Amino acid sequence: MSAQSTGLRDSSHVARVRESLGHRVVGRERELDLVLAAVAAGRDILLEGPPGTSKSTILRAIAEEWGIPFVLVEGNADLTPSKLLGGHDPARVLREGYRDENFTDGPLVRAMREGGFLYIEEFNRAPDDTLNTLLTAMAERQVTIPRIGTITAQPTFRIIGSMNPYDHVGTTRLSTSVHDRFNRLVLGYQDAAAEHRIVAWRTGLGPDAGQDVPARLASALVSDAVALTRATREHEDTRQGSSVRGAIDLVLVAAQLLNLHGLDTPGEGRVSAEDTPRRRYADALLDAAMVSLSGRLHVDEAAGTTPERVLREIWEDHFILRPAAAEPG
Repeated sequence: MSAQSTGLRDSSHVARVRESLGHRVVGRERELDLVLAAVAAGRDILLEGPPGTSKSTILRAIAEEWGIPFVLVEGNADLTPSKLLGGHDPARVLREGYRDENFTDGPLVRAMREGGFLYIEEFNRAPDDTLNTLLTAMAERQVTIPRIGTITAQPTFRIIGSMNPYDHVGTTRLSTSVHDRFNRLVLGYQDAAAEHRIVAWRTGLGPDAGQDVPARLASALVSDAVALTRATREHEDTRQGSSVRGAIDLVLVAAQLLNLHGLDTPGEGRVSAEDTPRRRYADALLDAAMVSLSGRLHVDEAAGTTPERVLREIWEDHFILRPAAAEPG
């Protein structure tokens, strides 16, 4: 059953969609309910949170369940009103003149015509005149295009923006008129248990995955990767740490590295300078972390350090200073 036939405000349909989505969005039950409620009520919404906090996952899942298009746009200085609205093909205009047939819909017009979600990532990086184009579509559910006429949105059309509140480079401050037209939801990182489930699922190293990696090694990899990644967000010298995507990559890279080294166990006991399976396992995690996490860390410029130094400090704290927190499994 499509959203076009039932309408997003059908309460029984909303409830069925919520039940269907429950297993697809890990650790985001409250946020899922709030986004569902907002779009079902006919509202546009702005999602604020750091990368990797399931913003696009929630929206894609809702759009898929409702059977409506998901139109993704990246907000940046090049996103002009004409790119958002669309335009006539210059070559065809020379041959045929301005006709509806040679107009190519931009993402905004496409989402309006098809009744989809227009999802603008990095919303606060778009220029002011582009955002003003959105205001008309939000307020009137219509846009007027020269030589084309007025485009009226389908009932399921929504505008949804996302922005990272910790990133201020190349961003603009949103005006009061923009904020006044959006509902707003702030998303933080999931808790450790939820991130553990996400990493296990996305890497295929969950307890029931039937993977080639030994169960004890798989469990240790997921637990250590989540712990190391979460620690990057709490380190005193980081302005922004890694998202759960870093933990996923850390597990995948470390698993391949351990396989190359012929190591199929996380070892036991305290990590020491001796060449033991435990030391080799921990060293592989450090090397994998340098590859997977260093580019995702944003260190405080005043700290006078580097992502690599921060990661080594986190690794030492996890495997050497607090060995009980890093026990296999």
